[in-house]
Amino acid sequence: MQTMDAIRKRCSLKTHLSSRPVDAEDVQAVLHAATLAPSARNTQPWRFVVVQGKEAVDSLVDAAFSEKSAVIREAPVIIVACSRPADGATVEGREYYLYDLGSAVQNLLLAATDRGLVTHLIASFDEDALKRELRIPEDVRAVVATPLAHPSTASYDEAAEERLRERSRMDVSELTFHDVWGKRIGHM
Repeated sequence: MQTMDAIRKRCSLKTHLSSRPVDAEDVQAVLHAATLAPSARNTQPWRFVVVQGKEAVDSLVDAAFSEKSAVIREAPVIIVACSRPADGATVEGREYYLYDLGSAVQNLLLAATDRGLVTHLIASFDEDALKRELRIPEDVRAVVATPLAHPSTASYDEAAEERLRERSRMDVSELTFHDVWGKRIGHM
């Protein structure tokens, strides 16, 4: 199944970005995948700002990103995921906009992986500076950004090989409880 392959292969690869342009079709496809995410009461509170071109990317990186994240200036596209809290559902005092946006972003990441494109979620940026640079309204949150690029290697699999080899994940049995918190469920 393709979905599980993309889930297994997806990893953050900000040091493997090629400046080669990303086709408009690929950008549209990953954005479309994002819009298919579920949301509380179907509010669809996500919004995306797509920053393309060397000049626009450099300006955004200079304005809002730390030196540690400056490597993303190599990407031909940066996607900033945003949400207005008032656009999301609030049920019994719980705001769902961040959860909903996270679901949309995960779809975007998996679609990018499926197309062999590199992403890397970045939340450490100066939100006020980023909002000024992109003219994002005051009542909208700029939550996370990702470069979208072809890998600097021959293929996504080659770029991800080392990262995936080193990646570890806790076993389901360590993260799951049966009936009550703390009662281990064991292997399913």
